[in-house]
Amino acid sequence: MPLFQTIQFNETTKILIWEITESLEELLSKVVLKEKTQKRLDGMKSQMHQRAFLSVRMLIQEMGFTDKDLHYDEFGKPYFDCDNHISITHSYHFAAIIISKEKVGIDMELQREKIQRIADKFTDFECDYLDPSSIEEYIKKLTVIWGAKEAIFKIRNEKGISFKDHINVSNFSLGETQTQASLHFDNLIKDFDVHYQEVQSDNFEGKFTLVYAFEK
Repeated sequence: MPLFQTIQFNETTKILIWEITESLEELLSKVVLKEKTQKRLDGMKSQMHQRAFLSVRMLIQEMGFTDKDLHYDEFGKPYFDCDNHISITHSYHFAAIIISKEKVGIDMELQREKIQRIADKFTDFECDYLDPSSIEEYIKKLTVIWGAKEAIFKIRNEKGISFKDHINVSNFSLGETQTQASLHFDNLIKDFDVHYQEVQSDNFEGKFTLVYAFEK
């Protein structure tokens, strides 16, 4: 499957989504991996995880980069040796990246009923506006909130950050596509612009939520 979707957010920010329909062998034939990356791939037990991992390499190739250009810091945060920031996500049959001159984070999640069972693990501030009685909306909003907090965590990537205690996502409407969030951690306060949208494929059941955040 070729590139599923490209979102040109602004002049310096682009989001690319890949729908993972290829076999492991097909993906391997289309990418060149450095030795360190090959070892990491070989250590993965799940073939779905391997295919997602390789799909990310397909995406960076679409942007003119190669596996040799992509590195990870000691906390697992990806980066390039240039002034472009990158964030990576994958969920089931989708992989996505965001590349920008700004500090960015991205997350993609399948909308699932089970998120209701763990809502109290990552929401507190948001309970003031969430309505559990409207189940479909509740699930969708929880998925946006989780995605926003995950994206923000990927930007800051600091040990000890709690989704529930340190990241607040402002009230938002599913009819819109953006909201605000803030991080309150130790003596640090940071604000973020958060953008979200649904993604759905004809090839697979279920709806996904794509969320990406920019540090102000």
